[in-house]
Amino acid sequence: MPTFLLKSTYTAEGLQGLIRDGGTKRAEIVRSLVENAGGQMASLHFAFADEDTYVLCDLPDHRAAAALAIAIGAARGLRVHVTPLLSPAEVDEAARMPTGYTPPGD
Repeated sequence: MPTFLLKSTYTAEGLQGLIRDGGTKRAEIVRSLVENAGGQMASLHFAFADEDTYVLCDLPDHRAAAALAIAIGAARGLRVHVTPLLSPAEVDEAARMPTGYTPPGD
């Protein structure tokens, strides 16, 4: 199953919900959301950085990742960015794939 990193930033509305619900409840909601999409959440972390939350999860495919991003964004509590992640073995395989690329000027 492909792995994804979901990075989110709270809106003012979302922060009000976080204050009301607390971090543990929000983590449970995210875990349920990922599982309902057919995936598994490996971890969720809150941060004081460019993003407020980092979720590492496995999802069935890119469509499932897009569905989560759309649902989260439509709720207007978070702005979410989805990053597909590759394992070292997947990078090895990609590096060996013939592409037939010709650099500019050649």
